[in-house]
Amino acid sequence: MKIYKVGLPFIGMSSLMLLMSPLANAAEMSNMDHGSMDMSGMDMSDMDHSSMDMSGMGMSDMDHSKMDMSGMDMSDMDHSGMDMSGMDHGSMDMSGMQGGKAPADARSPDYSNGVPYGRFGKPVMMGSLPLWGVSVDDLGYQFDDDQINYEFDTWYGTDSNRVTLRSEGSIQTKDDKEIDSLTSLSYWKPLSIFWNGEAGVAYDTENDKSAVMAGIAGTAPYFIETDARAYLYTDGQVRLDLGAEYEWRLDQHWVVIPEVELTAFSKDDTDNHITKGFNEFGADVRLTYEMLSRQLAPYVGISYETALGNARDLRRQEDEAVDSSSVTAGVKFWF
Repeated sequence: MKIYKVGLPFIGMSSLMLLMSPLANAAEMSNMDHGSMDMSGMDMSDMDHSSMDMSGMGMSDMDHSKMDMSGMDMSDMDHSGMDMSGMDHGSMDMSGMQGGKAPADARSPDYSNGVPYGRFGKPVMMGSLPLWGVSVDDLGYQFDDDQINYEFDTWYGTDSNRVTLRSEGSIQTKDDKEIDSLTSLSYWKPLSIFWNGEAGVAYDTENDKSAVMAGIAGTAPYFIETDARAYLYTDGQVRLDLGAEYEWRLDQHWVVIPEVELTAFSKDDTDNHITKGFNEFGADVRLTYEMLSRQLAPYVGISYETALGNARDLRRQEDEAVDSSSVTAGVKFWF
C-alpha cells in the first residue's frame, strides 16, 4: 500500500494563510477611506455590539467627515461592551443630527416670545411698579379721657420712591369737640436696608402753624420699630417727636404691642402750653387679635401720659392734669 505525501505542503500553507488573514484585514481597514461610504440604508437595530472589541482596529487614519449616517437606525443597539477609546472623532460633522445650533429666529430679541408686556411696554420688576397703600395703626377710643385717638398713613409710589400722607391726633367727644392733629405730606426714600428717610411739609392744628418736616423711620436691632421726626415751624420753633414700638407675638393671631412716645421743643411758647425741653411722655400697651390675613386687628389696652420738666409746673398753674391714664379699645388695619 502506497502513501502519498504530496498534499501536506499545501495543507500547511493554507493553515498559515488562515492565521494571517485577521492581521491582513486589520491592516487593510486602517488605510480604508470611509468618507464616501453611504450607510443610510443599513438597519443595525438588532445587532448586539456588547461583545465586539474594536480596540485593535486601526481607525485613527479613518476620515469620518464625509460619512452619511442620517438613515441609520441604532435605537436598539447595545453598545455597552464596545471599546472606542482609539477612535478619532475630531473631524466628524454632526451638524445634521437632532439638536445642533438653534436657528437665528428661534427666540425674539427681547425674550418675550410674542407675549406683550401690558401698558408699560417693556419688562418690569414688581418692585418698580407704582403701587399704593393705606395703614391705620390706631383708631381707638379712650374711655377715661373721652376722646378718639387716630394715626394713619397712606402712600403712592415704588419701593424706592414714594409720596406719603401721614396724620396723627385726637378728637374730643365732649364740650367743644376740639381736634388736635399733626399732618404731613412728605417724600419717602430708603436710606439703607432697615432705615427710610422722609422730608416734606406739615401742619399742626394745635398751634395753627405750618412747618418743614424731616425724619427717619425703620427697624432698630431686636425688631424695634423706631421713628424720629423734626418739625421747623414758621416762628422758629423746633419740635422733635421720638417713638418706639415692638410686636410681641404670642401665637399666629394674638400680639402684644407696647409703644412709647417722647416730645420735645426748642423754646417756650406759653400761649400753646409749651416749655423748652422735653414736654410729654406717653406709653400704651395693646393686646391685638389679627384676622383676615392679618389685615384687621381689633385691640384693647391701657394708655398713660405724663408731663415732663417745666411742663408739669405750667399745667398745674393752668389747673390741668399732669398725669392721665385710660382704658382704650379700637382697631388697626391696612389695605
